Amino acid sequence: MNELDFTGKHVLVIGGSSGIGNGIARAFLARGAVVHVWGTRERKEDYMQEEGSVLAGLHYHKVDVLRSEELAAYEPPFESLDVLVQSQGLVLYRRAEFNLTEFRRVIETNLNSVMACAMKFHGLLAAARGTMIILSSVAAFLATKGNPAYNASKAGVLGLTRSLGQAWAADGIRVNGIAPGLVETKLTRVTTDDQSRLAATLQRIPLGRMGTVEEMAGVALFLASPLSSYIVGQTIVVDGGRLL
Repeated sequence: MNELDFTGKHVLVIGGSSGIGNGIARAFLARGAVVHVWGTRERKEDYMQEEGSVLAGLHYHKVDVLRSEELAAYEPPFESLDVLVQSQGLVLYRRAEFNLTEFRRVIETNLNSVMACAMKFHGLLAAARGTMIILSSVAAFLATKGNPAYNASKAGVLGLTRSLGQAWAADGIRVNGIAPGLVETKLTRVTTDDQSRLAATLQRIPLGRMGTVEEMAGVALFLASPLSSYIVGQTIVVDGGRLL
């Protein structure tokens, strides 16, 4: 038996059009799953020039999680949902999050929409006795003086993962999370494009390097598989030892 074979399983990755979410989506696809991803552009083709072929083989749907009417109107093209991955995320730099309007936008994206999407798919997950995986961040455990909204939202997701894990276990749904460290994506370019800032960050990571989207995806596969069948409400830190 291969516990990491997801043949015939249905997976939805919110925020699966790029970054860690896309890496997770492609990992499930490579292991036989039928994978749906959400993004904010109108068509899959709108990503192709910028993103290459990262959406090949994935079923794309345009749903903006900040628009409640779009979320309500979404009709799932699947009758069961085995894995829901919530990887939507927003971070604003240059102290923009100290503006209350922008602070609220980040919280709405990174925290409130996670709860809204969880409620949207609770029934399908319960019917399949499925799993939900929520992406947090090592920022949930650290101070980030330039990004109060991102920090608060990711800490909030940590608590939400615990609470939903406890509340929904009786429904047959396992809820867990992943807290990535430094991974090269669009959201981390402020660090990865600045060589001095990157070098200073790498000095604080015992493994001495950034993580990869494939390494984050490996943890997602584990959390969605029978290998983690007795893990509930936990958020696994995947940071190369950064928090040590």
